[in-house]
Amino acid sequence: TVTEAELLSKIEELNKDDKVHGILVQLPLPSHINENNVIEAVHPSKDVDGLHPRNTASLCSTGTHVGAEKIDWKDMSTVPFHIPCTPQGCIELLDRSGVELRSKNAVVVG
Repeated sequence: TVTEAELLSKIEELNKDDKVHGILVQLPLPSHINENNVIEAVHPSKDVDGLHPRNTASLCSTGTHVGAEKIDWKDMSTVPFHIPCTPQGCIELLDRSGVELRSKNAVVVG
């Protein structure tokens, strides 16, 4: 069993490693580990789930106010932060299956 301190130390090591491009924290964590501490320890540029508060804020506020730079969602290489991988994977699956998403409503269950 890993302690929270050991896990945070490992995340710090991975954050500093230029060979590591992304870190995914598998949730839920054991009850003795503070999930928020772990999520916030992952550097936003390596947070592939988009759970770091800075990434979540970027996703929720991008282009929603006057004067904001709009993101070209058709060219994912221009998005300046990680998109959470599960929803992005669902969108990719629907897109490759030819499902038209414009004017559709979606519900996430679970």
